[in-house]
Amino acid sequence: MQHVHDLIGIGFGPSNIALAIALEEKRHTSRPLDALFIERQLSFAWHPHMLLDQAHMQISFLKDLATLRNPTSRFTFINYLYEKGRLTDFVNLKSFFPSRHEFNDYLSWAAEQFDDACAYGEEVFEVLPEEQGGEVALLRVRSRNHTGKLVERLARNLVVSIGGMANIPESFRALRNDPRVFHSSSYLQDIAQLGDPHRVAVIGAGQSAAEIFMDLQGRPGAPQVDLVTRARSIRPADDSPFVNEIFNADFTDYTFSRSAEERAALLDEFWHTNYAVADLELIQQIYKAFYQQRMTGGNRLRFLRQHDIRNVVADSNGVHLTLWDQNALRENTVRYDAVVLATGYAREHHKTLLSPLASYLGDYAVDRHYRLQATPDFHPAIYLQGACEDSHGLSDTLLSVTSVRTGEIGSALLATPPGIANPAHLRRDAAVQT
Repeated sequence: MQHVHDLIGIGFGPSNIALAIALEEKRHTSRPLDALFIERQLSFAWHPHMLLDQAHMQISFLKDLATLRNPTSRFTFINYLYEKGRLTDFVNLKSFFPSRHEFNDYLSWAAEQFDDACAYGEEVFEVLPEEQGGEVALLRVRSRNHTGKLVERLARNLVVSIGGMANIPESFRALRNDPRVFHSSSYLQDIAQLGDPHRVAVIGAGQSAAEIFMDLQGRPGAPQVDLVTRARSIRPADDSPFVNEIFNADFTDYTFSRSAEERAALLDEFWHTNYAVADLELIQQIYKAFYQQRMTGGNRLRFLRQHDIRNVVADSNGVHLTLWDQNALRENTVRYDAVVLATGYAREHHKTLLSPLASYLGDYAVDRHYRLQATPDFHPAIYLQGACEDSHGLSDTLLSVTSVRTGEIGSALLATPPGIANPAHLRRDAAVQT
């Protein structure tokens, strides 16, 4: 008889680490859940190819994996600093915003404490229904490990936390396999493989584009760098107190209670708090770089604002972008050695992953506790993390509500009847391999 997990979590990034923490802390007051997480990376890493030397967090360290849900948790960022012997030194920084390197180390520290509950080096590619008596009672989760071996597991419940997939504009999709064109999510890896490209285009007007531009312009090889954007300027992120309230956990209740039209209006009104914006300090650094170039009479850096990309062609000499200048009303083709697409992320991949269950899940709508609504004959609970922006608000893809959200999901899971008890002698990681 194959082992049945109470819960399988797909992905082990910040959202599912926070869920593991929430479930661990609930063990003292409720029944334990047999939970296993499956992560495609060989070990924990959080945006490893955007860990730039000068990059820092854009949200307070208090919005960590646990504090807003349970300030006394041993998994808070403050306790991490205490255990690492850096708490007093961090206090002396007088900052709410640690470096991205340090926050990645915090997340790694938390993840390491659940190594026995995570199968690394496996990519889930399919979730199938398991029927009993004409109804779906369980889910069969199929993955392949890093050697290509197929692994199948059964679960009563599922939490999908796979993050965003790189958004590649249509004009670049034919060049997906060209190493000279790559998304910002793989920036450090791919730029290193190119050596020292002489001329680079960065496409985008958000935080990632701004950070990559500053990284490139400061490199020893002094490449020529064009920042290409349809916008007129780089807009600063509005993190003023009243606006920032939209990222509070209780604002999720307000957003979810609104009609679809009102939710869409809220997303539109506050879109520029999170998308196509950058930190004001970073914008000032970019402006200073252009000013210093103007003072010295150089032309290595260019800000090609209000430029549309009309055509993309790659050959042995480089990647050629045909650009339409909206101001000058003229077209120009420029050759680049590398093109970095800081073009954001799409968050629809859960629909592909769950497509064998589509007939039970309808339009993939979720309830307040992030559970997918299903037909009456479908009994497993499937929860989504980071894919509910339309229903739960702009904070859904961010760390802002992660600790509170995972507490809600954990409570909902524990309120679900446990079903048939698992044989006590079977191990947590029991699986069928072929």
